[in-house]
Amino acid sequence: MAAEEAEVVSPLVVDTAPDTSGTAAASLAAAVSAAAAAARTGSQAQISKAALAAKLMSLSGVFAVHKPKGPTSAELLNRLKEKLLAEAGLPSPEWNKRQKQTLKVGHGGTLDSAAQGVLVVGIGRGTKMLTSMLSGSKRYIATGELGKATDTLDSTGKVTEEKPYDKITQEDIEGILQKFTGNIMQVPPLYSALKKDGQRLSTLMKRGETVEARPARPVTVHSISLLKFQPPFFTLDVECGGGFYIRSLVSDIGKELSSCATVLELTRTKQGPFTLAQHALPEDRWTIDDIARSLKRCTSLLPEELTFKKSKSEPSSDQALSCGYITLRETKREDDTVKTL
Repeated sequence: MAAEEAEVVSPLVVDTAPDTSGTAAASLAAAVSAAAAAARTGSQAQISKAALAAKLMSLSGVFAVHKPKGPTSAELLNRLKEKLLAEAGLPSPEWNKRQKQTLKVGHGGTLDSAAQGVLVVGIGRGTKMLTSMLSGSKRYIATGELGKATDTLDSTGKVTEEKPYDKITQEDIEGILQKFTGNIMQVPPLYSALKKDGQRLSTLMKRGETVEARPARPVTVHSISLLKFQPPFFTLDVECGGGFYIRSLVSDIGKELSSCATVLELTRTKQGPFTLAQHALPEDRWTIDDIARSLKRCTSLLPEELTFKKSKSEPSSDQALSCGYITLRETKREDDTVKTL
């Protein structure tokens, strides 16, 4: 090693005159140290990537991310997965479909592309926890606009109807909210993740195909309150159970007031025990280390029956190090309650 270091350093020695101050000796030592570090850089980088890959493949549990407006929940999940694979130096799922080990990542509850807020994510064996855990309550802040209806029941759709709203008061809205509280029946939107013959209703609608309205189904609203009313806009705070559509709620409120209404803004502030303010990781914190810390924190919030102990069959770190290719696997369920990629 000493010969290699001297060979690398020799071009840097341009003045062999004695230096009683010791400056030359210090410079030479620094150069030798830098050269040695450079020689080790390649192997250290490989070791670092291998360690990150092992850590990534060992992650299991449930955590929350902050979904912004724009991407669908599935698109955001793909973005998260790509970032983690890139950090660990692993190939993307689309790069090669040969499977040695699979990184499983799933979300438990679709948020519309125009909506933002908490999206709960399962990784590894945590994907198996999503169905049972996320049947719990969710909380939303929704802003609706009176006097206007759209085909999608939100601001992304085409206006289909306009009605007067000028006589509607804050007391009118507060007076009807009780009708939408408790165990009620709700007709889901045509533009939704519900499926017909294996295809989303929203996909069929965008193709211009005729889609029949789904029958009303039972849903639960734990609480609903009016936060603000500034005609034609009104803002609601809603806590509900699984399978509930805020878009349908706002539309039904408009009809109950002898007008119409559509959703302008929608934010999910809570899903299960996870809140937007305290638990949802923004995209700049989608790193292996940050997610590992978040998994540890979030696990403590789950009911004991939903936590799991390490299985004897769980891959060891050595097995994780051998992974060469990561593939994309998707589990689709009615209403996209759980989606695993």
